[in-house]
Amino acid sequence: MVKLYDKGVYLLNGTEIVKNAEEVKAKTGRDLSQKEAAESTMAYRILADHNISGNMDRLQIKFDKLTSHDITFVGIIQTARASGLERFPIPYVLTNCHNSLCAVGGTINEDDHMFGLSCAKKYGGVYVPPHQAVIHQYAREMLAGGGKMILGSDSHTRYGALGTMAMGEGGPELVKQLLNKTYDIKMPQVVGVYLDGEPVKGVGPQDVALAIIGATFGSGYVNNKVMEFVGPGVGKLSADFRIGIDVMTTETTCLSSIWRTDETIREFYEIHGRPEDYKELNPGEAAYYDGMVYVDLGKIRPMIAMPFHPSNVYTIDEVNANLKDVLHDVEQKALVSLDKAVDYSLQDKVVDGRLYVEQGIIAGCAGGGFENICAAADIIRGHYIGTDAFTFSVYPASTPIYMELVKNGAAADLMQAGAIMKTAFCGPCFGAGDTPANQAFSIRHSTRNFPNREGSKLQNGQIASVALMDARSIAATAANQGFLTPATAMDVEYTGQKYHFDEKIYANRVFDSKGEADPSVEIKFGPNIKDWPSMPALAENLVLKVVSEIHDPVTTTDELIPSGETSSYRSNPLGLAEFALSRKDPAYVGRAKEVQKAQKAIEQGRCPLEVLEELRPVMTKIKERFPEAGEGSLGVGSTIFAVKPGDGSAREQAASCQKVLGGWANIANEYATKRYRSNLINWGMLPFITEEDDKSLSFKNGDYIFVPDIRKAIENEVSDIQAYVVRDELKEIRLKLGDMTDAEREIILKGCLINYYRG
Repeated sequence: MVKLYDKGVYLLNGTEIVKNAEEVKAKTGRDLSQKEAAESTMAYRILADHNISGNMDRLQIKFDKLTSHDITFVGIIQTARASGLERFPIPYVLTNCHNSLCAVGGTINEDDHMFGLSCAKKYGGVYVPPHQAVIHQYAREMLAGGGKMILGSDSHTRYGALGTMAMGEGGPELVKQLLNKTYDIKMPQVVGVYLDGEPVKGVGPQDVALAIIGATFGSGYVNNKVMEFVGPGVGKLSADFRIGIDVMTTETTCLSSIWRTDETIREFYEIHGRPEDYKELNPGEAAYYDGMVYVDLGKIRPMIAMPFHPSNVYTIDEVNANLKDVLHDVEQKALVSLDKAVDYSLQDKVVDGRLYVEQGIIAGCAGGGFENICAAADIIRGHYIGTDAFTFSVYPASTPIYMELVKNGAAADLMQAGAIMKTAFCGPCFGAGDTPANQAFSIRHSTRNFPNREGSKLQNGQIASVALMDARSIAATAANQGFLTPATAMDVEYTGQKYHFDEKIYANRVFDSKGEADPSVEIKFGPNIKDWPSMPALAENLVLKVVSEIHDPVTTTDELIPSGETSSYRSNPLGLAEFALSRKDPAYVGRAKEVQKAQKAIEQGRCPLEVLEELRPVMTKIKERFPEAGEGSLGVGSTIFAVKPGDGSAREQAASCQKVLGGWANIANEYATKRYRSNLINWGMLPFITEEDDKSLSFKNGDYIFVPDIRKAIENEVSDIQAYVVRDELKEIRLKLGDMTDAEREIILKGCLINYYRG
């Protein structure tokens, strides 16, 4: 089904996998170096076209377009304003698809929307009103272009199937683009994804995506690399099918994705009235890939990602055939994910030997596409979902898609069966719409099923199980009134409805400045929209208190700063910070604030020992060995330890909330994603790495760590940092910082990105 090559390979003419250079020479007569062949990938060429550094080992990328939604654009624009923003220098689209319901926190959601509209007018952007489109569908329909690059502040910014290399990053990376700066990274490795064969009837894009995620996530095979989709199987897939696979590449932890393009993609652009944006993309005659994922599409069967990660995959047939064993396995894995915070069992979902689910949802950037919903309508036509607990909701990804579903009758078929058709909205994906009942089991064609996400609040004893499936198998399950069913088990004649895009829907409703800024426009600020608090520069010496220890194998950004109702406070840095780690370590905020008192005292010219008595013996012990430790610039703050933090969302608030609570650093065995580490740096936090095993750490929660001469170390580009755990004696530990650009070091020294741009 999916095979991973254990080393780099060559691809000849886009079709033949060759294992070494000698074989390439024998077949082509060309003596190509590995470097030359690597430059023949589509990814390399696009990156080269957007790199202004003159050095392909150290990229400085300028993107063509930017996009954000309504729980990120306020903070981004506020950061950019504080850093000197005058106008948007490139097209910047502000969509409103996360806090669309305006149902939590009084007026604050709609206040954010009005802020966005006024900023689009003032700075020259595009504003997409609520319910018109989810961020990524609008980008596919209106922004993507062959050979282009798009940066988005949502982790699922993936338009590779359309020939656009797109990346999801934390907001500060968009701020850099808004200030005419660059996205700085080392040249990423490129891994080929060779698609062969053709999917069988009933298998959809989510099935293929989950199979790939299951094969690659655990080993980090594509971590922070570009996935390049090639092979004859690509041509057997529709545009929607490719898009559905592509958006889920985020869950492999890759950096970005790109696909070869053909007449199918040309037709996509023609349908959307933008034929000039099509560009044919193919790898060169002989292209070198740093790895290869071989996918036999014909062997993939309907999949399910069981709680609590998209990589926890099984075939649906396997689950049904070995139900109790699979459920037991899932429950055992959940003990780790949930920290035993709730009693968790799925055994009550077994009814008459079958798995019963209470909810089915097709939604968002992954599930809400036209073909997915048409296929679901074909499957459920003539059936009904029943009158028991099972519910079925369908969220088309854009109003143009919704309109076409109404016109072709698919919406009527779904509604007659008992489904509820809703507007374009990302809420079900992050816990702000169709939240399941406590202990309920939900199957969703959406992007994630992390713990603490879709409505679960472990600290309140609330837990819901979310599994990921393809729209087709969700519809098959709905047709069987909630009993888990693969679409391949249904005898269905798929109608293959043709899509017609109505451009007037956006033309009549979306505000597009056409790039013209109007400085006379006054920005509309609601009472919840607050400026960033001041943040100090890095001190000469640091005293850090460990205020949280997380020993889960992976920690998601949802656990660092929860989604759901907390999203309403993303425009209020201090208000949002109150929720930091609230579902993982509820005492964290109080501990961090207590330590922060000392830093605030220092900034006020007072002695920190006056406000934090526990610091007195710590400083006494430090001064025994470093008598001048408190003489110069001293910083006092908090740090957390996590084994592998930062999987999931691109939200910079996972880092910024720690910063505004006085955080100076993270300590980890490794960082799950490049974007989370970048978020730490952009908010002036040191991304320390410890090579100690997490079970034998020399420091624990509540310990103080002294880091002498840290400012000098950053200035001198030292990456191996000497630090000391302060107890009865100073115990030396080694912390590493990893590779940093000159700009990143300067941001750390200044204290945050805002300070860096203020000068």
